[in-house]
Amino acid sequence: MAKSALITGASGLLGRQVLQAFQRAGWEAVGTGFTRAKPPTILKVDISDSTAIEQVLDKIPLVGAANRFPDKCEADPDGARAVNVESTRTLAQAASARGIFFIYISTDYLFSGAPGEAPYEVDSPTQPPNIYGQTKLDGEKATLEQTKDQGLGVVLRVPVLYGSAEEPDASSVNMLLDVLWKSQEKGSKIKMDDWAQRYPTNTEDAGRVCLDIAVKYLEAGDARTSLPRILQFSSEERFTKYEICELFADIMGLPLQGIIANKEGNDLNASVQRPYDTHLSTKALKDLGIDVRAQDFKAWWRREVKAFRR
Repeated sequence: MAKSALITGASGLLGRQVLQAFQRAGWEAVGTGFTRAKPPTILKVDISDSTAIEQVLDKIPLVGAANRFPDKCEADPDGARAVNVESTRTLAQAASARGIFFIYISTDYLFSGAPGEAPYEVDSPTQPPNIYGQTKLDGEKATLEQTKDQGLGVVLRVPVLYGSAEEPDASSVNMLLDVLWKSQEKGSKIKMDDWAQRYPTNTEDAGRVCLDIAVKYLEAGDARTSLPRILQFSSEERFTKYEICELFADIMGLPLQGIIANKEGNDLNASVQRPYDTHLSTKALKDLGIDVRAQDFKAWWRREVKAFRR
């Protein structure tokens, strides 16, 4: 009998790759979405509706959805909490009641990111710098609380993601290509952060890791209660946003004069405060024997944009 998986947020940047990873592995995998649902592969489900969630669950592992844009979370904290915390609680509770394994996707923005603190281990003290990070941390707590009895809930923290997307604004990394093109306009002087350290991680790799986690924990049976409840995955390649723009300019053969490096750090008057360096340690995954290798950032983008400059 084929294993089954339901992937929430399957129309999003990460969700699509998680869904494909399970499908390629031979699972009967179905996704859920809302505004971009595409039945029968991606069902239209409102994850804030507990009745709808209960109707779609049937002995299947889950991967959770979330509002992942910090700016949007600051603009609508109640909406962010509804998705990142309350919907997560609903999913985790419904899954646990049915003996279903649940994976909650979290973030590196749980940590202060102060210079000199990274890399962060799974048990490092948390100190979210913004509402987004706080709601994700609260979502973690809801997951672990609702699934504690059978060890059927796992948190997977990931950093900023990039990958194949229908629209550039699906990823804060992908959208930098658009910024580069806009900078070609006459007189452009676009300030770009050259301070905060980022570890862009490919969604294909993150999808594979989700699959490997599901397989590992389901095969462990009752012994999974002795396995870690919090895991972290990240690429080891480090860039600032300005350095990513430099790389894109090199790949595309475009000048970079229209983008100005900003090394000033956080603007204390900005609505969203971002950490300096929240690099995640992958030690817990390595200890489980899960492959933590990640794709080469520049090589992936060369293939993606079909630009092979020497």
